[in-house]
Amino acid sequence: MNKKAAGRMSGAMFVVAIASCATYANAQTGLSTPADFGGQMLAVSTSSPGTRPDTSVVRDVRRALGRVPEMDDSEIHIRVSHGVVTLTGRVPETWQISRAGNAARSVLGVRSVRNRLEVLEEGSGK
Repeated sequence: MNKKAAGRMSGAMFVVAIASCATYANAQTGLSTPADFGGQMLAVSTSSPGTRPDTSVVRDVRRALGRVPEMDDSEIHIRVSHGVVTLTGRVPETWQISRAGNAARSVLGVRSVRNRLEVLEEGSGK
């Protein structure tokens, strides 16, 4: 075999080696089968980018209310629809209405807050 043919042959073998390494690397990082995760299933969100499930937003709003010092959130009801939070119910003091709204607004995924909280009237059993 002459030098020119040997050069072509080694060049072709080099290209085949690189291609096979690239294919192997792709197979190792690709997400084509559940076996890539050791048998675990991958949870895929069907919501549009930047949105969160309403149930997650409700949970995080409840947690945010719980972090407000001296906040009595036991009578606050939270509903979320497509990132719009609605707060209903009664709180013991007026300042808690605005603080609850601010706490809800601080949660990731909240687009707006409808604050329909009322102050619990003293002496009324409601």
